[in-house]
Amino acid sequence: MNKINNPILPGFNPDPSIVRVEDTYYIANSTFQWFPGVQIHKSKDLANWELVTRPLESTKLLDMKGIPDHGGIWAPCLSYSDGRFWLIYTNVHSLRGIYKDTPNYLTTAESIEGPWSDPVYINSSGFDPSLFHDDDGKKYFINMIWDHRPWKKNSFYGIVMQEYSTGEQKLIGTPELIFKGSDHRLVEGPHLYKKDGFYYLFCAEGGTSYDHCETVARSRNINGPYEIHPQNPLITARDYPDSILQKTGHGDIVQTPGGEWYFVHLTGRPSLCGGFCVLGRETAIEKIDWPMAEWPRIATGGNEPALSVPLPKGSQDLQKTLPPEESYSFNAPRLAQPFQTLRVPQKGNMSLSARPGYLRMYGKESLSSLINQSLVGLRVDHPVFTASTVLEFDPWSFQQSAGLSAYYDTSSYYYLHMSFDEERKRVLHLQTCRHKQFEYPVYNINIPDSGAIHLKVEIDAGELQFFWSLQGKDWNPAGPRLKTDVISDDFEQDLRFTGAFCALCCQDLAGTNHPADFEGMSIKRG
Repeated sequence: MNKINNPILPGFNPDPSIVRVEDTYYIANSTFQWFPGVQIHKSKDLANWELVTRPLESTKLLDMKGIPDHGGIWAPCLSYSDGRFWLIYTNVHSLRGIYKDTPNYLTTAESIEGPWSDPVYINSSGFDPSLFHDDDGKKYFINMIWDHRPWKKNSFYGIVMQEYSTGEQKLIGTPELIFKGSDHRLVEGPHLYKKDGFYYLFCAEGGTSYDHCETVARSRNINGPYEIHPQNPLITARDYPDSILQKTGHGDIVQTPGGEWYFVHLTGRPSLCGGFCVLGRETAIEKIDWPMAEWPRIATGGNEPALSVPLPKGSQDLQKTLPPEESYSFNAPRLAQPFQTLRVPQKGNMSLSARPGYLRMYGKESLSSLINQSLVGLRVDHPVFTASTVLEFDPWSFQQSAGLSAYYDTSSYYYLHMSFDEERKRVLHLQTCRHKQFEYPVYNINIPDSGAIHLKVEIDAGELQFFWSLQGKDWNPAGPRLKTDVISDDFEQDLRFTGAFCALCCQDLAGTNHPADFEGMSIKRG
C-alpha cells in the first residue's frame, strides 16, 4: 500500500491549518518575522505539496518593521466559506517578559492566489486565533487569552469565543470563556468543528516543545461546557523519547471527499541533527478514526505519532521526495517563491533589474537589526544541506560586508562575508554569534582585490563548514567546523520558533547603500 511519509512539509513549517476546497487541500503555516507572511501549500492527495502563495505580501496587510525575533505571524487559520477563503492571523508585536501584544486580523479572497482584502482588525486579547463557520450561518472568532498577571502562575488563561458579524466586520456580543484547558496546561491553538451534533474543540497544550500534545474536548452546546476526551491527549511524543517525530501537537483536521479524516500537526526531528531541531518545527500528518458520535482517535492506536500513514482511498500517487539539487538563477523579474526576507519587503533593499542575471543587494543595517536588513534566505529542509553562491563585491570600508549566512535570528547565526581591510583591501571574515556573543574564529583571509568569489556552507547534521573558492572547484575551508546547535530551535531556553535558513546578506553600516551582486544560489540535499 502506498503511504504518506512524515513530515509532509519538511523544514520550518509550523502550526498547520488545513482546509479542503473541492478536490484540493491547502495548508497555511506560521512565518514569524519572515516576509511575506503566511506560507500556503496545496495538494491533491495529502502527500505531495506545492508552495502556492504567501498572501501577506504588502505592508498594508503585514507591517513587521521593528518586531522582535519570533514575533510576527503566529498560527494562522485558513478556512473556506461563502465562496471565499478566510485567513485569520496574529502579528505579534512583543513577546518577552509578562506581556504579549497580539493584534489579530482577518483578510479574505475568492482565490487562494488573491487578491486579498485589506485587513480587518479583530482583537488583541491573545494569539492563535481561528474562525468557525457554523451550519446556521453564524461565524465565531476563537483565540487563547493571555493573562499577564504573574501571581496566577498560568498565563494561558483559556479559550475565548465571540460571534463575528460579516456585515459590520467586527465582533459582536460579549466574549465567552468556553474552555480552561486540561491538566496538560498551556492551552492554545484552538480549532472548532461540528460533527454528529457535537461541537469538537481541538487545542494544543503542554507548550510547543517536548511536552507538546493535542487535547480534544466536545459539547452539545457551542458555549460549553466542554468534556475532555477520556483518552486525552489525542497525540503526543513526550512519552515516546525514541520516536523520530518529537514535539507533536498544534494541529487541524480535514475530511477527504471519501469521508476519511486526517490530522495535520507540527513536529520536530532532533535526532537527525545531533539532538537539536535545526530544521525547525515541521508539518506531519496522521490518519484519524472517527466513528459517528464517538471520539476521534489516531488510526494506528494509542497517541504516538506515526512515521507513515495510509494515502486517502483512491489515491495512487507516489509521494515525491525533495530533489537532491536545485539552482536558483536571478534572471526572473521576481525572486523564486522559496525565498523570504526579514520583516520588510525586498523593494528598496535589492533589485533583479539593476544587473541582468544577478541579484543586486544594497547594503543596509547589521544582522542585529530589527528594522531594515538586506537579507534573503531559503529554509534548511534536510539534515545534510549545502548552499552556495557567487559574490561580486567591491567594498571600500570595513563597515561594508556581503556574504553567506547560516542564519537563525539576530542572536544566533554564522556569517562568512567579504569586507575591507586597510592593509589587505578585500578580505573574508567568518563571524559567529552565539547568545549575542560575537567572535571571529578566522578573519582577514586574503583574496584577490577584484573578481568573483564563490562561497559555500555545508551542513551535516550536527556540524557545518564554510568554504570559499575562486573558480568554484577547489574549495578552501573558511575557519573550523562549527556546531549546528546555534541555528536550532533548542539552542537557548528562550522562545525560538523558526528553524535554520541559508541567507544572502549585504550590510553598509555607514549608510551609503553600497551594493553587492550575487549570481544565483544553489542547494544540495543529502
